[in-house]
Amino acid sequence: MRPFNFSAGPAVMPDEVLHQAAAEMLDWHGSGMGVMEMSHRGKEFGQIYAEAEADLRELLAVPAHFKLLFMQGGGLAENAIVPMNLSRAGTADFVVTGSWSQKSAQEAAKYCTAHEAANTHDSGHTTLADPATWQLSAKPAYVHLCSNETIHGVEVHELPDLKALGCEAPLVIDFSSHVASRPVDWSRVGLAFGGAQKNLGPAGLTLVVVRDDLLDQALPLCPSAFTYKTVAANQSMYNTPPTYAIYIAGLVFKWLKAQGGMTAMEARNKAKAELLYAAIDASSLYQNRVAKNCRSRMNVPFYLRQESLNEAFLEGARARQLLQLKGHKSVGGMRASLYNAMPLEGVQALVTYMRDFEAQHL
Repeated sequence: MRPFNFSAGPAVMPDEVLHQAAAEMLDWHGSGMGVMEMSHRGKEFGQIYAEAEADLRELLAVPAHFKLLFMQGGGLAENAIVPMNLSRAGTADFVVTGSWSQKSAQEAAKYCTAHEAANTHDSGHTTLADPATWQLSAKPAYVHLCSNETIHGVEVHELPDLKALGCEAPLVIDFSSHVASRPVDWSRVGLAFGGAQKNLGPAGLTLVVVRDDLLDQALPLCPSAFTYKTVAANQSMYNTPPTYAIYIAGLVFKWLKAQGGMTAMEARNKAKAELLYAAIDASSLYQNRVAKNCRSRMNVPFYLRQESLNEAFLEGARARQLLQLKGHKSVGGMRASLYNAMPLEGVQALVTYMRDFEAQHL
């Protein structure tokens, strides 16, 4: 059995996907070429791309009036690409719920007026502000929300209805760290983006799902390769796309379909998260500081009440083949990421270890 990898990203991949990729490394389907050697304009990669796009649209139930774009640069680059495409150099509103949404606001300020509609800094980003309390601008170009904060472990479980708040702006969501872990209510979303390296595949691929009416608003300074209208018109091949990353993501999409799709994955992810949170809450040694109504199912940060035990905890975890549990350097502590490819058995092994470690040290 492979070790259990709790990395926040790049993250654990399904074993079946890795085995298939290994088997096809030198020769994809009798073509005589590995995927990394193919022209992105050849019929072989054309088939890979078409299947990946169709499978992802089906998995996420993306409506026909949205385009699926396979881009590069990760979520961090989209922090610039989104305002270059949607802001019209006006005002964009940001709901700051942690490190990633703060970075989004700071980057957007280079291209437009970035207005903070809400900021949970005072709670240490352990809570969410009720949308009814957001101080939205009069006519923002868009409203940005990071629907899962990977570092702080905060997740928005129900997307806000901006129209119900009296706002006609499109909602932009950064769903990098929970994409494909649950269904998306596309009726409330104008654009969604996310790096693939957590739930969809390897680093290098960035997914953008954008409503058709938002395609043609780019600022003149926006590079052609980052203009959504251009990327969409060229089926994500205006420049050479990350071909191997798209191929691997396509295998992940087929794996997700075989698991039962989004409904099944959401149920599985709930069960894994509930198991770990229950163990933390019942403990005298461990604590999670996030309000229970917005705890992330994907990224579970936790702390040892005796920080002097941190290194011993990590060393013991590695001995049991429980890997990459150290928390982000900006917040410390521990973090267990429970992405789709993390099996329930991995969480059970972690919980067993945590209880054993506590019994030995308290």
